[in-house]
Parts: sequence; structure tokens; C-alpha cells
Amino acid sequence: MIRFRNVTKEYPRTGLALHNVTFQVGKGEFVFLTGPSGAGKSTILKLIYLEERPTSGDVKVSGVSASTIRGRQVARLRRRLGVIFQDFRLLEDRTVESNIAFALEVTGAPRSLINPKVGRLLSQVGLASKATAMPRELSGGEQQRVAIARALANDPVVLVADEPTGNLDERATRGIFQLLRDINSRGTVVVMASHDLELIRRADCRTLELNHGEVVFDSAERVAAPGVGTQ
Repeated sequence: MIRFRNVTKEYPRTGLALHNVTFQVGKGEFVFLTGPSGAGKSTILKLIYLEERPTSGDVKVSGVSASTIRGRQVARLRRRLGVIFQDFRLLEDRTVESNIAFALEVTGAPRSLINPKVGRLLSQVGLASKATAMPRELSGGEQQRVAIARALANDPVVLVADEPTGNLDERATRGIFQLLRDINSRGTVVVMASHDLELIRRADCRTLELNHGEVVFDSAERVAAPGVGTQ
């Protein structure tokens, strides 16, 4: 589903963000990106949803290469991707249901399909009773659930989440993470950046650790020490 091959990303003003990064994420995986601030986590996510392009190397998402994709292909691919941010990015002047509907309206979906789908998404994230609430009337955890519902509006094959629990308390963090696991269990690839080492440890999902723009650890490549697991 996602493949980085020898990817380097350099920004004109801030310099090197990623250096020679190579990894793959297969169908159905849940992958954490972790590492200190500035390690390259957000840059990897931006490359996945095509906000940025690599300086060198190649990024492929759902079989499409970032180096060759053009014009309308970008819009079509982005519709297959869901994105969640730490700061929710909800439209403050719209209700919960309107925030979710907006993601469908911009793709030209007919109103006859939008309303039932919004209702299903609100039920999926546990907010059916909050449909007409404004974002300011919700807790942080509830706002993030709305953001997740919006990200799911176009049935993404890949969901990327940039520190989605960073502004939440422990209870809300557990709820959001469980919701993401449920989404993943239905077949959606989830790539989540997080500083929460305790959450990562408890989750027992694949982990990619970055430092200074390089992948320094991939739990999928762990090799048992000699004699481990043998009789």
C-alpha cells in the first residue's frame, strides 16, 4: 500500500528532513511513527498524502508514484486517503454533521447519499447524539472523533494521523486509539505519528522509530537472538 524507496527530503529554508528512508507498509497494517521532535515523522506523513514530494527517491501509495502523478490524479488519490491532525481543524462555524458533510460535498457527492452516510459515520465514532452541536460545545476527544469521521467520509484505503492524541487526556487517548484500531480491523491501513511511548508499548503494533531524518528501528525487522524460541 505504501512504499518509500531511498527517499530524501530537503527543505530550502530548514534543510534535510529525511535521508535515504526505505520502508513498506502492507495491506491491513497499523504502524506507529515515533521519535523526537524534528525526526521526520510529519514529513513522512506529508509525503504519503502528497502535501510534499521527495527531493530524491520514490514514494508510492496504492500503486501510484509521487514522482509521476499529475493533475487530476492527485485529487483522485487524495480522496482515497484520510488525514487526521492533532489540532482537529474543524470548521468552527459549522455543526458536527456539516463538518463531516463538507468532506463529501467537495467531491460532488449527491445530497441523497451525503445525509445517510454522515449519520452512519457519526454512529461509527459514537457521536450520533451530537450531530447538531457546534465544535466549541464538544470536548477535545469528541472533536477528534468528528475529525476522524470526516477523514473516513470518502472510504479511505489509508488513514494517516499526525499526533491525533497529543492534545487529549489519557482517557480520551485510549478511546481515540481504540477507534483507530477498530477502523484498522476493517481493512484500512493506519499510519500514526505519536510521542506517547506508553501507548505504543501497550499497543504492540509495528513501530518505525526515526532520528535525524533516518529510520533507526523497525519492529517488523526484529530478529530473535540466537537460541531464542528454539529448544
